[in-house]
Amino acid sequence: MNMDNRRYNVNARSLPVSNALHGSSTVISELEPLHRRSDVVLNEQGLPRHSGCTRLKKLVHKSKIRFGTWNVGTLNCKSVEVVGVMIQRKINILCLQETKWRGEEAKDIQGFKLWYTGKVSARNGVGIIIDKEWKRNVVEVSRIGDRIIFLKMIIGRETVNIVSAYAPQVGIEASLKELFWEDLEGLIRHIPQNEKIFIGGDFNGHVGREAGQYARVHGGFGFGELNNEGQTLVDFSLAYDFKIANTCFKKRDEHLITYKSGASRSQIDFLLVRNTDRRLCKNCKVIPGDAVTTQHRVLVLDVCIMSKIQKRRQVVTPRIRWWQLKGEKQDIFKRNLLDKGIWESQGSANIIWEDMAKKIWEVAKVVLGESKGLVREIRSLGGGIIVYRTKSSIRRTVLKPYICVTMRKIGRGTVWLRKKLRELWVKLVLKLLKNFIRTLRRRKESKIFIRLPRVGKENQEI
Repeated sequence: MNMDNRRYNVNARSLPVSNALHGSSTVISELEPLHRRSDVVLNEQGLPRHSGCTRLKKLVHKSKIRFGTWNVGTLNCKSVEVVGVMIQRKINILCLQETKWRGEEAKDIQGFKLWYTGKVSARNGVGIIIDKEWKRNVVEVSRIGDRIIFLKMIIGRETVNIVSAYAPQVGIEASLKELFWEDLEGLIRHIPQNEKIFIGGDFNGHVGREAGQYARVHGGFGFGELNNEGQTLVDFSLAYDFKIANTCFKKRDEHLITYKSGASRSQIDFLLVRNTDRRLCKNCKVIPGDAVTTQHRVLVLDVCIMSKIQKRRQVVTPRIRWWQLKGEKQDIFKRNLLDKGIWESQGSANIIWEDMAKKIWEVAKVVLGESKGLVREIRSLGGGIIVYRTKSSIRRTVLKPYICVTMRKIGRGTVWLRKKLRELWVKLVLKLLKNFIRTLRRRKESKIFIRLPRVGKENQEI
């Protein structure tokens, strides 16, 4: 089959209330070759083997998160405005510096949650604020003085560590600078290598415009000239294999400058990630124009964390084969119970009953055996499962694929339409199974159960 014919035979699944199946995605396009179109599937790789079902298997889950760092100057009378900026700029996690709040506490601000630390209400202080969606994922909080705060989160199957840091300014005593970097290094050393780290902070240093000999940590798109404080940050990144994220994307100067006061412009706020996680970073830039602070600007980093989806385990419930309690096995069962001394228990009625039930259960397992159990989970692509019990075993059979196609169509439209479609689907299934049930009854099967997905009752006995 040539390419022109294949373009019209593409089985692509469109979103509800869309015209993707009748639009330009399935016809010849003169603007772009078909194999470069992301909305067209030609070879159907990754699709289940069920005929007529073209739903892709989703093996990984993408969590799109926007991190940010911002020196707010002070949080006094600004906390609500900061939350407003996060909502407007769609920032999920924001590292704050110079909060100037005293104490080591957590506070709810319009549904967002802020963890902060500070010793003096007039200077320093750092914090991390997280939105409504991700605040429940925080499992650990650690504070080191009034310049470093650390959060540990679980995102999917990944462990993510967020650090907000505020380095001493130029002119501060060298001993305080050394203490800050020692505390930060000690924190990083205790984080396992398989966990992700995002460090956002005001490091009060310039890393330079070009990477030079520091291409391992510098992306080559910085601003300003390298100074002593910036050299310390570069050395720290080299020692612990970090990448300075806001030097990895080519931007205009307006989207690189994090501090602007009159004629003074500089890049002193940075976001650091591990080199192994550099591929997760999709974009990093400064967002100018927010009036909450007059000098510092908010720096954001878009991250896409990929986590593998765990396969659901089949839950089985083994059952004792009580239907085999007859004939010779019945006599063996009685003798084994008498040998166990089932009537010799003493104590209260509850203790006697528990002891008797335990002994009966143990003897039944040995004499009658256990079945493998029924699969309780219904697969999302499996349609329905018919479960019927014969005289000797319990059997299952899966409905035909066209039932799955019918079920896939349910879910589009209004609530009333979905309800009606479900009712019609149940009637259709019962009608299609009429001959099958009659066949089983002719064989004198004891009981028949039909398990239908997304219906009021999971099991319906007929």
